[in-house]
Amino acid sequence: MICDHMEKGFLDNIIDMLKHDETLFPVIIDMVKDERLRVRIGATALVEELVKDRRDGLVKFIPEISRLLEDPNPTIRGDGANLLGIIKHSDALSFLDAVYNDPDAAARAMIHEAIEDIRQN
Repeated sequence: MICDHMEKGFLDNIIDMLKHDETLFPVIIDMVKDERLRVRIGATALVEELVKDRRDGLVKFIPEISRLLEDPNPTIRGDGANLLGIIKHSDALSFLDAVYNDPDAAARAMIHEAIEDIRQN
């Protein structure tokens, strides 16, 4: 249901929901895996906003986000790396280093960029 709301453009409402209830953070994984482009882009925008006020909650969620790095779909792997790069916490480095040589060039580029962003932080 939250993914459907994201597709309809209710990003601000979803941001408010997740700011008030971090137990809803797993919906971010669902959004990244959603087939609808608008929902996947919304997941990135959501994390960009949440990192401002709920970074600690996102840091705790890094192990779950890192599972995206093992997805068979290279787009999802790249999006997972992007989210970890947005969070910019050293806890993500071991997960990103483990997939440093991803077979897909685009996913690999996102992984390398996330590592660089975190190390520069």
